[in-house]
Amino acid sequence: MLFVSEAESATLASHEMAREAVRQALIDACDARTETFAVVHGHGSDPANRFTVKAAAAPEIAGLKVGSYWPGNLAIGLPRHNSLILLFDQDKGRIGAAIEAGTLNAYRTAAADAVAADVLAQRNAETLAIFGAGHQARYECVALAKVRSIRRVLVVARNPDQAQAMIADLNAQGIVAEPASAEAACSAADIIVTATSATTPLFKAEWVRPGTHVASMGSDAMGKQELPPELLAGASLFCDLPGQSRVIGEFQHAPDGADLIAIGEVLAGRHPGRRSDQEITVFDSSGLSIQDLYVARHLLAAREASYAR
Repeated sequence: MLFVSEAESATLASHEMAREAVRQALIDACDARTETFAVVHGHGSDPANRFTVKAAAAPEIAGLKVGSYWPGNLAIGLPRHNSLILLFDQDKGRIGAAIEAGTLNAYRTAAADAVAADVLAQRNAETLAIFGAGHQARYECVALAKVRSIRRVLVVARNPDQAQAMIADLNAQGIVAEPASAEAACSAADIIVTATSATTPLFKAEWVRPGTHVASMGSDAMGKQELPPELLAGASLFCDLPGQSRVIGEFQHAPDGADLIAIGEVLAGRHPGRRSDQEITVFDSSGLSIQDLYVARHLLAAREASYAR
């Protein structure tokens, strides 16, 4: 079995690699030969420590990801989120590769946001409102800045110190950022991204301007909610996988009978995506194992290439 440590996978990861892998994964998620299995939710001995198991199989790859959230890690200087990807040797039924993927997972999640925004957000979008100032929110901002000319990031966060730290981090990377209230951020934004663990809406639907693209990145379990239901009732709804989104994603709060469109259909050219400059588009990313498997495969290829040099 090949083992790739967190240190090595973090070194090999990049926004460009993740975006390429996730784009193909989202297209292949719509293929009848790809199967995404039901998500398993669990917790550690302390119920506050949670984990999920996501698994998938496609014609050339099969495996799973275990993602964990240990909130107490923040107090001891460790990431709260972590991931482990396991790829099967499909000939022998053993694990062929195990990849520690905490940092890689952050790239993968942000890549889904960027891939969707690249086909749904208006081409001239330049103001981003980001809800959340945690580890993942930073990756979202950088990933989006690679597919749109983001001139200003408005940071909405409950913790002012976290917000200021994130603003300083973004500014150091050449991305202009500043704190803002939820209403001010939504009212000015061309793109709104929520990267939180919220269980109630973070803003009001009437604050969102016509033509805005909205992405919910944090809803990945029953009961989670970041967006107002009124917004979902009047917007065009896109997601990574409709069946999963309706159960554990943001669209568990969408109206009954709402048309949920897999973003892979847009990427493959089978759906037009945005139809007008006034249309509000919403993308729900509940997270698919097939994305993890494809990103892992790209990482292993990059690793092999680095050793060959």
